[in-house]
Amino acid sequence: MGDKVYDVLVIGAGHAGCEAAVAAARMGAQTLLVTMNLYLVAQMSCNPAIGGIAKGQIVREIDALGGMTGVVTDHTMIQFRMLNRSKGPAMWSPRAQCDKQAFSLYWKSVLENQTNLELRQDVVDSLIIDDSVVTGVVTVAGKRLMARKVIVTAGTFLNGRIHIGEVNFAGGRLGEMASFHLSDQLSAAGILTKKLKTGTPVRIDGRSVDFSKMEEQPGDEEPGAFSFSTRTRLQNQLPCYITYTDEAVHSILRKGFAKSPMFQGRIQGVGPRYCPSIEDKIERFADRNRHQLFLEPEGRSTYEYYLNGFSSSLPEEIQIEALHHLPGLENAVVLKPGYAIEYDYFDPMQLHFTLESKVIGNLYLAGQVNGTTGYEEAACQGLMAGINAVLSLRGDSPLVLSRSEAYIGVLIDDLITKGVQDPYRMFTSRAEYRTLLRQDNADHRLMPIGHRLSLVNDMQYQAMLEKYRIQSEIVDYLKVNAASPVEVNPYLESVSTPPIQQKVKYEVLLRRPNVQLADLIRVIPNLMEDLNRLGATPEIVVQADSDIKYASYIEKERELAKRMVNLENVKIPVEMEYDDLNFLSKEAREKLSRVRPLNLGQASRISGVSPSDIAGLMVFLSHR
Repeated sequence: MGDKVYDVLVIGAGHAGCEAAVAAARMGAQTLLVTMNLYLVAQMSCNPAIGGIAKGQIVREIDALGGMTGVVTDHTMIQFRMLNRSKGPAMWSPRAQCDKQAFSLYWKSVLENQTNLELRQDVVDSLIIDDSVVTGVVTVAGKRLMARKVIVTAGTFLNGRIHIGEVNFAGGRLGEMASFHLSDQLSAAGILTKKLKTGTPVRIDGRSVDFSKMEEQPGDEEPGAFSFSTRTRLQNQLPCYITYTDEAVHSILRKGFAKSPMFQGRIQGVGPRYCPSIEDKIERFADRNRHQLFLEPEGRSTYEYYLNGFSSSLPEEIQIEALHHLPGLENAVVLKPGYAIEYDYFDPMQLHFTLESKVIGNLYLAGQVNGTTGYEEAACQGLMAGINAVLSLRGDSPLVLSRSEAYIGVLIDDLITKGVQDPYRMFTSRAEYRTLLRQDNADHRLMPIGHRLSLVNDMQYQAMLEKYRIQSEIVDYLKVNAASPVEVNPYLESVSTPPIQQKVKYEVLLRRPNVQLADLIRVIPNLMEDLNRLGATPEIVVQADSDIKYASYIEKERELAKRMVNLENVKIPVEMEYDDLNFLSKEAREKLSRVRPLNLGQASRISGVSPSDIAGLMVFLSHR
């Protein structure tokens, strides 16, 4: 590795680093991935699961762009559930429990078999920066590794500090050392550095649990998959279990507040608003006398279980005492105590929309170092950083996804235009175009981009085109053909919707909330034969049903997106001197100078920039 200059060097092999490294290498860049421990790549540091509300949509988008998180999940999951089925398809979100060790090992095999990618177990101590441009890194042993682009995906390891009650010590994860100098160097170079905090629950010996006292939560009877290319289906799913806290448990936990690093001020970092510790829950929601907890298996070949919802940094003895008052866990043996970790992150408002730093050229930041929380949020940032690093090397236009194209676009736009005050977690409510951004149509939205970047192969791309050709034909069929009263009335009555008196087109019937295309196929043999002849699959049937049911909503969101595109099309010169624009408010000038939006659409979403500021900017730009 002596004098070699890599195209892309990635620091850290978490979920962001793995996606960044594979994307860069598959796009033809000579890539080096440096990590502290090659046997702990893509570790599931917290719960052993991928997906969930909005997060599942992100994983499907990663897959559609050619990323690997969905593929790895499908090969290592032990349970699959589609969440929110009782709501509309825009809210459906896939979630999988994974075999934690198998997940990491599968990712490792992906990395090891990737052309153009080299791996190195080492610790990066600092960056080599020449005239505000990064040109390589220096390891703790003094080794210089040169690169044209550097992507930092260091997770919670930058100045990481672990807290368990009154005990605290340096660490990036329990049992792993932290990274100390890199964050300080970047801070000294002008990158705004702040602290966040996250936590994790106890791990429990499953042999000491009385599962009969808990509510079993099985996977779906017909489990799905994350990757659009996955053909095999999950077998022999493992169940999760549900239990609840009560006032007795809360009273025990309160005894530890006097030694809580969070309540006593030893933790300065802000914790996650939407995934609080158990002590934070009972303090913030004092009116609730119980909280739901999920006991989740960590794999097929281990008896270790994860107690989701019981994240804590209280003294270990308090954690165990409270644990033993939970139904089914009276005799639970703790394998690892819960703990909080405080770590450095960098203000994402100092990034370009490509995730390249505005302060240091050729430096990209991705994952928790940008203030996000969650494997999925990290993975999509890594993918985008890897893609944009290579596009920049080529001199090509960057890839910046809009808010109407992907949840990934929403996430990055939020980070850069709004910043973060607490660890950022994606929710469907953050997206204005939820009906457009369904988990089932991510391939249609994004696979053309992945194919253009050579991250999606021809076979996958052609399969996607064929799927949507069939779906279009099925929708056309449902608009033209009709069901008779004899065929459909018994079913309509069974789902509590009025019977029909004459033939009614399938499209009209499907607009009724209770009527499902899959059910019509089941009760009308002719319909089943016709759709099978067209090439229908269960996946295509669900999507065709959704497109018909939500056609009016989809059209409204498309119109809204088109109007927003008008703002997005009004480009703002990067060198714009906002301080000279006296028609803008002082706050708007400050915020616009800091964020440097690429267009009026991005400018309109910056907190502190008013509609009148945007109107003034539009007039000014039209006169330039």
